Amino acid sequence: MDDGIIVRILGDYGPFSRMGKSIGYQVIIGRSSYLIDCGSPLFQQIGGFGLGEVKGMVITHCHDDHKRWFTDLALFNRYAPDIDHRVMLLTSEDINDELIRSSGPALEKSLSDDSKSVVDIAYEEYVEHRTIGPRARYRIVSREEGAGKSGLYVVDREERVVEPDRAKIVISAKTKRPRMLFKDPEYGEWVEPESFYSYSSDIFYEPEKNGYCNEEEGFTIEAVKAPVWHGIPGIGIKVRTERESLVFSSDTVNDRELWKQLCSEKREPRRGMAERDFEAAAVLYGDINDYIERVWSGERYRDAVRAFDGAVVIHDIAIRNSVVHTDYRKLGNAVLSRERTILTHSPDRMTSEWVLSRAGKFFVIRGGSFSEKVGERLYPLNADVYHKEAGRYYAGYRNEEGKYTVYEKDGVLGIPLNGQEGEGTPLYRIDLYEDISGRYFPRLEGGNMTYSERGDGQVERVEYSAAGSRGEVVPDHRDRLSR
Repeated sequence: MDDGIIVRILGDYGPFSRMGKSIGYQVIIGRSSYLIDCGSPLFQQIGGFGLGEVKGMVITHCHDDHKRWFTDLALFNRYAPDIDHRVMLLTSEDINDELIRSSGPALEKSLSDDSKSVVDIAYEEYVEHRTIGPRARYRIVSREEGAGKSGLYVVDREERVVEPDRAKIVISAKTKRPRMLFKDPEYGEWVEPESFYSYSSDIFYEPEKNGYCNEEEGFTIEAVKAPVWHGIPGIGIKVRTERESLVFSSDTVNDRELWKQLCSEKREPRRGMAERDFEAAAVLYGDINDYIERVWSGERYRDAVRAFDGAVVIHDIAIRNSVVHTDYRKLGNAVLSRERTILTHSPDRMTSEWVLSRAGKFFVIRGGSFSEKVGERLYPLNADVYHKEAGRYYAGYRNEEGKYTVYEKDGVLGIPLNGQEGEGTPLYRIDLYEDISGRYFPRLEGGNMTYSERGDGQVERVEYSAAGSRGEVVPDHRDRLSR
C-alpha cells in the first residue's frame, strides 16, 4: 500500500509566540526521514536517537525561528558518540553562504581531542552541503588589489570580472553589505538579480536545477523560488513522489495582485549623478532601490502563479498587516487552493476556515489530498472552522442552535470564548470541539472542568470542587463528525 508523504508538525508558531515551538517539520517517506527547517525544540521532540536517524535537513531561510537549532545539530552530529556522519544540509547556494557567516561563532573553534589546544574547525567538517536550486552565473567576491588592500568585484563562474555596463555593486549606507545591480538584456533595465529572476531564468542562473533525488524511496526534493517573497534570501521546498506533490512555501507574501505590480511597474531611478558617471561606476554607495528599475521579471510572475499547481501546500500565515507574510484576510488574492492547503506559522490566537496546523499533528498526503493521521486511522479535515487560543486547538461545525458564533471583522474571523463579546458581523453558529491528540471533545465551559488524557490513551473529563476532583471517561466525537 502506498503510504504517501507523512508530515509531522514539530513547530508551527511564529517567532514572537508565547507558546514557543517555532517552525519545524519532519517529512517521512517510506523509511526515510528529513527535517524541513529546525526552529522547534528538536531534541525534546525527536530525541537524540531519532535525530541520528534523520537523513538530512532543509533550511528555507535564515530567520532564527526557522534555523534556531542548526548549530546544535551540527555539533551533535560531530560529538555524539553513536553518530558517524555530518549533517546533510539541502539548501540554496546563497542561504548556505548566510549560514556559514551566522554559524561561525558556534562552530569555528573548539578544543582538540586531548583538550590541550584550541583548534580551528572548518564549516565543511560539520556540514555536508548539497546545493538545491541552480547556481548563480554571477556573484560578488573580494579580491586583493595589492599593498594589503582588497576590493569588491562582480565575477562570473570562470572568475572573470564583469564590466560595469553589465553589473555593479551597491554598498548599503545602513548595513555596509554589498548587493548586486544587474543590467537585464531583455528589458534593458537595471535590476537586483536575486529578486528579479526566477530559477527558470538562464540569464542569471545556470541550467542545472540541482534537485535532490532519493532513488531508494523514489522521491525528489526541489527548491522553489518564484513565489517566495520575504526580503532575505529564501526558498520554498517541493517534495515529489510518483503520485504526490507537497510544497512548503515558507515565509512569504502570497498575493497575486502584489506580484503583478512587482513585475509590471517600471520605476524611475533616483541616481543623483550624471548618466555617464553612473554607467562607468563599478561600485556605488547608498540604497539599491534608488537604482532598481523593475523588481520582478514577467517570467518570475508566471512561475510564481504556477508554482503550486496540483500540490498540497503547507503555507505560513499571519492575521493582518504583515509585510513579510500572507495576511489571512488576503487569502482570496493568494495562488492557493483551500482544499489543498494547510496553514501554519500562525499567531497564538487565530480563527480560520482554512485548515490550521498544530505542533504534534501528523498529516498524510496521498495523491492530491491530505488527511490527519491519528493512531492508525486517517481522518478528513472537514470542520467548518478551526480555532487556536491559549495553547488549545478547536474544530467547529455549523449548527443553527450551536453555542458559539463565528464573527467577521475586516476580513478577520473570531470566536468569542469565556463570555467575551463578539466583534464585527456574526456569520454563523457552531458547535465547538477541543482537539486532544486528534480526537474531538465538546468544549468545556467554566473553570472547574478540564480534559485529561490518561496513560492508556483514554480521555477523562475532570471536575474540580471543594471536596476534590472526580473524573469520567468521555467518548470521542470525531468518528461521528467525520461522517
